[in-house]
Amino acid sequence: MTAETNGYKPGLEGVVAAETRLSSVDGQKGELIIGGFAIEELASHAAFEEVCYLLWHDADLPTQAELTAFQQELAALRQLPGATLHLLEEAASYKVHVMDALRSAAGSLDLDLGETDDLQRAKALTARIPTVVAAYWRLRQGKAPVAPRQDLGHTANYLYMLTGEVPSPARVRGMETYLNTVSDHGLNASTFTARVIIATQSDMVSAVTGAIGALKGPLHGGAPGPALDMVFEIGQADRAEPYLRAMLDRGERLMGFGHRVYKVRDPRADVLAHAAEKMYQADGDMRLYELAKTVESVAIRLLDEYKPGRNLRTNVEFFTALLLHGLDLDTDLFTPTFAVGRVAGWVGHCFEQQRTGRLIRPQSVYIGERDRPWVPVEAR
Repeated sequence: MTAETNGYKPGLEGVVAAETRLSSVDGQKGELIIGGFAIEELASHAAFEEVCYLLWHDADLPTQAELTAFQQELAALRQLPGATLHLLEEAASYKVHVMDALRSAAGSLDLDLGETDDLQRAKALTARIPTVVAAYWRLRQGKAPVAPRQDLGHTANYLYMLTGEVPSPARVRGMETYLNTVSDHGLNASTFTARVIIATQSDMVSAVTGAIGALKGPLHGGAPGPALDMVFEIGQADRAEPYLRAMLDRGERLMGFGHRVYKVRDPRADVLAHAAEKMYQADGDMRLYELAKTVESVAIRLLDEYKPGRNLRTNVEFFTALLLHGLDLDTDLFTPTFAVGRVAGWVGHCFEQQRTGRLIRPQSVYIGERDRPWVPVEAR
């Protein structure tokens, strides 16, 4: 039997496994909608806490009073349990990767909460994942963690914990736009993982920990770093075409271009390009931004030449790398920072899945042998 005749869909390609009010991804139109808002409308205006609230409350935006209360609740939960901090110190002594440390720490983030509900766990996870990432990063550098501040917003506090310095408004807006942009993206691998786990009536911490494990895989989390490495290697605008043409002649992929879902330009790339431009203008080196834009323009022209009809356009990785580099983040922090934003969507999907009350239990098709006789071990 072939996949076509037995109903098997490799990778569950094209299988609809959930109904959602959280986000819509249309690859043919190049459209991403989150909670009813086009990503271009939402990402550059909302505070990250507003996006969390939107995704957790059936696509409702908070009033000012609700937002203030929600921000205060998250801020009060930022401090890590002592056992989590000790785990991070031990992990740093072994110099494990940041995503490994985050995965290990995530399962301990509710240790001090006692008997509580999944909403409180969700708040703790959202508040503490940035603390884990920042604390571990500093420990890896041989520095003491910076304690969170309750008087800073969620995004500003994350940047503060990484550096020990209160960030400029331009840097906060740049990071906030990024976190909003990656907060949700349909039924991707990590979100599906979270929904499968929570559907068993497990808890929110288990679901988010599983999602982090899925995000760690490079086929999902992506690799924004190489896109920026390419820009750095090109170095100056007049080298862009010969460099990229040589790559294409060798059959190499241009990192940061093309997307499995988006068949036209990734709408997140436009949002992050604009955010990067504003941030670099206010608080960065515009020469790097202008070089990246030149590389993008040349790359698109050459891709149209070498791969006609493929319509390969800039994806989210290209401007993610540029924006996060401008925020002084090391490439090893790119995927953990993605998790800082995506936890909002993981939690929202978990709440949505819980409301269905359904276990996710797909079938498999057996293609192995039958009627095999048992052979004792001494006769094998």
